[in-house]
Amino acid sequence: MRTVLICDDRRGTRARLTRVVSAFAGVQRVEGVEHGHELLARYTAQPVDLVLVGTQRAVPTGVEATRRLVAAHPRANVIVFGAPDDTRTITEALVGGARGYLRWDAARPELLGAMTHALTTTGTLPAPTVVTVPRRPRKDLRDQPSERELQVLRGMSEGKTNSEIARELFLSEDTIKTHARRLFRKLDAKDRAEAVANGFRRGLVV
Repeated sequence: MRTVLICDDRRGTRARLTRVVSAFAGVQRVEGVEHGHELLARYTAQPVDLVLVGTQRAVPTGVEATRRLVAAHPRANVIVFGAPDDTRTITEALVGGARGYLRWDAARPELLGAMTHALTTTGTLPAPTVVTVPRRPRKDLRDQPSERELQVLRGMSEGKTNSEIARELFLSEDTIKTHARRLFRKLDAKDRAEAVANGFRRGLVV
């Protein structure tokens, strides 16, 4: 039987996740903590099979709490929840040791799919793996991004806006948007956050 620990400073979010996670076959216990400090203390006292961490503004932040948790417990199985357009936070979480990420508004099937992936994979955790449910056929994943598209991807991973990337590359913002659309298609991504995460998974961003 599995145990899951949820860390988020919003009571409503913890309650919603608890309801969904509790229905997952094989999950015996679901607990919730409000802050990163509580997460570290609770996990150290009694490790769990899966940790769901929100990128809340509490101190330490969800990203910092994830980093500290994985540093102290390298096999900690962590999925981070974040805003879909917050590429900087998601990037930092993946670099910090998160197993993957999901959006705040992840639908029930996507959440359960991610949990299935995380709870049924054995051995040393890969770093990093994005545990999301594909929404479109994956045949375009064979396409390799061009050098220019990779430059745009790197800019996204640094949290830069399209206009900032355009100035840096001496291109128009419309051109950057065109490269971004092609990049999303090649990486099977819905938005910036998913593109950056998939880029990490494929070794395109370091």
